[in-house]
Parts: sequence; structure tokens; C-alpha cells
Amino acid sequence: MKFGSTMSLGDSVNTANKVVIVPGNGAGNVEYCNWYGWTKKKLNKMKGLECLLENMPDPLTARETVWLPFMENKLKCDEETIIIGHSSGAAAAMRYVESHKVHAIILVSAYTSDLGDENERESGYFNRPWQWEKMKENCRHIVQFGSTDDPFLPWAEQQEVADMLGAELHKYTDKGHFQNTEFHELINVVCKIINHST
Repeated sequence: MKFGSTMSLGDSVNTANKVVIVPGNGAGNVEYCNWYGWTKKKLNKMKGLECLLENMPDPLTARETVWLPFMENKLKCDEETIIIGHSSGAAAAMRYVESHKVHAIILVSAYTSDLGDENERESGYFNRPWQWEKMKENCRHIVQFGSTDDPFLPWAEQQEVADMLGAELHKYTDKGHFQNTEFHELINVVCKIINHST
């Protein structure tokens, strides 16, 4: 979906004033994982924008029944929110927007199946079909970052997400699972969405 697209989210034109980073599953303080803390600091320097990053409950299995209520009730993801979801966080973001309106989702290392992994299966995200049309109806902007050399995710699943959502796809060959400490391209995309909203 290109930034010129408009969605039928009612008569009011919403602007984004909050970014929520939903991390991948794992242990440890997310402030010091991958690019999460770096991105939060960069975005919180932008005028009129708040970026939230919190340690998620149930961090290892990342159960949908735990994460989605946390995103709604604690992180307050709403129509003025840009959700950045990485890995398990991307799966959570996709399930969240099946039933909640948000301003935008930015998916990093998104996938569509449990990959034959018991922990992924237990998370609950992959036990039913994805509601692609509902996701598109509930987001003004959908952007995706993926890399063909991801050691965990087959490219076919990442491409399927992009195709089914009509996402603006940023495709790389050398980013792996996006576990670097800085992510300048992500900041640029957030700025583009914000500037388009105002």
C-alpha cells in the first residue's frame, strides 16, 4: 500500500502521534535488544511524537491471548498509533489489526506460519487463517521490511505477507532477521508516514 492510499476509517482524518514498538519474543530487557531502544530514542526526539517500548508479558512464548490485550489496554494502540512489530511482534501486530483500527503498521521480519516450531505453535497466532482484508481496512498505511537471507524465515512467507496486504515492501538481501543495533531506514519510513498524516 503506497502512502497516497486512503482507507475508509470514518469521516475524521486521524494523524499519528504515537509509535508502539512490539518486539520479537525472547528474554532480557528490550531496551537493549536489537534496534528497539535506539529507535525509541530517535523517535522520542521528534516533536509531537511519543514512542513506547516495554518488556512484554509472557516474553518467551508471546501468546496472542496475553500480548493483544496488553497492546490494547496497556500500550493503548489506537487509530493514532503506528505499530512497529518485529518477528513475533509482527505476527501480533497483524492479528491486532484484524479487529482494531490503527494508523499504520510497520512489519519487520513478518511470517505466516508456525514454521514447524512448537513454541510458535503455542503462541496462537498461526492456528487459523489470516484476515488480510480486515487488516487492510483497519490501517491507513502498511509497510514491510524483509530480507531474503533471514536465517529463521523463508522468503516465501515474507513475500506472502507483502502480497496479501499490498504492503510497501522494503526488500533486502543482507539484513538477516534485522537484529542490528541501528535501523535508519525504519526511522525514514516513520517520518514519511508522519509527514503524510499532517
